[in-house]
Amino acid sequence: MSKIQSTEPVVIRPEDIQTNWNWDRPIAAPGRTHVDFEERVDFRRLHKYRIARAEQALKNSELGALLCFDNNNIRYLTSSVIGEWSRDKVCRYALFTGNANPYLWDFGSAASHHRLYAPWLKQDHCKAGMLGLRGSVPVEADLFKNAAKEIHDLLKIEGVADMPIGVDIVEPPMLFALQQEGLDIRDGQQVFLDARQIKSMDEIILLNMSAALVDGAYQEIAENLKPGMRENEMVALANKFLYDNGSDDVEAINAVSGERCSPHPHNFTDRMYRPGDQAFFDIIQSYMGYRTCYYRTLNVGLSTPAQVDAYKTAREWIDSAINLVRPGLTTDRIAALWPKAEEFGFANEMEAFGLQFGHGLGLALHERPIISRLVSFENPFELQEGMVFALETYCPAADGNGAARIEEEVVVTNDGCKVITLFPAQELFVANQY
Repeated sequence: MSKIQSTEPVVIRPEDIQTNWNWDRPIAAPGRTHVDFEERVDFRRLHKYRIARAEQALKNSELGALLCFDNNNIRYLTSSVIGEWSRDKVCRYALFTGNANPYLWDFGSAASHHRLYAPWLKQDHCKAGMLGLRGSVPVEADLFKNAAKEIHDLLKIEGVADMPIGVDIVEPPMLFALQQEGLDIRDGQQVFLDARQIKSMDEIILLNMSAALVDGAYQEIAENLKPGMRENEMVALANKFLYDNGSDDVEAINAVSGERCSPHPHNFTDRMYRPGDQAFFDIIQSYMGYRTCYYRTLNVGLSTPAQVDAYKTAREWIDSAINLVRPGLTTDRIAALWPKAEEFGFANEMEAFGLQFGHGLGLALHERPIISRLVSFENPFELQEGMVFALETYCPAADGNGAARIEEEVVVTNDGCKVITLFPAQELFVANQY
């Protein structure tokens, strides 16, 4: 089999960084296949957009280059991925100097695979690399030292070795090796967050398609949420549905019910559902890398007045936030709508963090903006058209029998927002009602 030859270096034109939003039309959620009779996601256009955003963010910083070990940033720069297993191993890395052709060091044979099947990457920029696998390989093997020297040499070739270098996450031995090469290491994660906070329409469509997968997963849960089933069984059913329908990473599913609902434990167990249980779920997964964070609360068979009241309160809190969203709004205005920690049973805002909450979505679960009473008053952040984020609220039932948890994902439009999480949630959903 002959190799696919690398294309010419990517040329970024002004039109490549245009978002081309058209809010007069519904946000599409097309099928997963490519067709010749309608335009769907254009992945090469998506790659050029992401490269252009990263290039502009780098130009706006004081940095000469970005060195990334965060898988989300690597995918943003290179449109490459080798699986969820690599997420916690810090075994892949990429270098970006702003010339539209990132260098990518990948795990063993993955490098030669990319040279064959990723022609948008320059062949001589696809390299095999290996560091310490989180300490499993001793520092004395000099893998960190050799990698740091190779990176430094490339920075010299690119003409930026004398400038500060931004790094997103790093193992301490790699940081030390880079410093021993004389490199000035700075925080590069903020530059990536600058790049990633405004989504193109291709990205918004992928986020919408990802949310559509979870719409279907909740239908699967609703049909099977009955006494005798267990939290872990609901998690298994949702996992199967998601992977069957194109998810590339089910990162986590919270399944919380009954007495476990308050306080929220952020996990699942083998607890068996009982009649009248309040149960909430959070489905965190991705389609083509673009993630969901999507809570829904469902009752098992029947509900109590206290559960209904809790749900109405949580719904009021989230609706008031959604109604406020528009370009130019600052996040402190949303945080101010939500109750103080003490008002719903917590000692302080740190303990209540993540319950009345907003967070950006994209290739990562938590991007800009972050909205919380813990951080938003002192550090307000201005919303912009093209941002995508989740809003979530939580309210315990007054009788101690459950809690309501609701989350909606919104796209900031030119004059408000559009909700892309569509499984019914305006009223408490009672599954398999008696």
